[in-house]
Amino acid sequence: MGRTALLIAVAAVLGIVAGTCTGYVVQAGREPTKLPSLSQPALRQAKGQAPEPLSAERDRRVKTDGDLRRLLLKKPAGAKDAEWLEGSDGWLDLAGYADYYEQPDKAFGDLVGDEFRRAAITGWEVGDSDTVEILLIQFRQEEGVAAADSAADGQYWGRSQDGTQSWNIPGTGDGMAYVHTVPERETGYLPLYNAEAYAWRGDIAMEITVYSSKPISKKTIMSLAEQQMERL
Repeated sequence: MGRTALLIAVAAVLGIVAGTCTGYVVQAGREPTKLPSLSQPALRQAKGQAPEPLSAERDRRVKTDGDLRRLLLKKPAGAKDAEWLEGSDGWLDLAGYADYYEQPDKAFGDLVGDEFRRAAITGWEVGDSDTVEILLIQFRQEEGVAAADSAADGQYWGRSQDGTQSWNIPGTGDGMAYVHTVPERETGYLPLYNAEAYAWRGDIAMEITVYSSKPISKKTIMSLAEQQMERL
């Protein structure tokens, strides 16, 4: 019985192999099946004129890819040039902007990672004690939204001081202005009050700082912020 079962099993295996070989022979003898064409039917071209390109007034990139300094607010009548202003001819390079931070070396590396592109700067003095400084910082933004992150960082420090009042800057979404009612005091000097504003649009972050020996009004910082953002 054992030998008979073995012979039956071997015959079954041989039958399967023979059947498979027969299948290959039959398939090889058939005409090859044609594949569908890879080409697509030609699309009909739309008729009519192409739309006109955006004008410089409507195309924001025309503004932001040009001379960034032209987007800065102009010095108001009666104000004096700020001799203390950092940068050269209205430009502030990467190292110069990094110096604005408490840890410039770390900030330099962070700004490189954030794809810093360039920065434009302006400022002026009003009377004997009031100063205004405005920065526009532009990023390449190939990997992230660094302009929005930059504005958010400024807002974090802006609201962290004691005695701070804050307001949303109209038309900016999440732009914020801050007035610090508690001044910095140092023996032999007048008290120093300051106000700040941070916002962004596209690939540009805006920073405004105002210093004065007298309390700074909401109107002062809000007016500067709104006017500057309108130019963007």
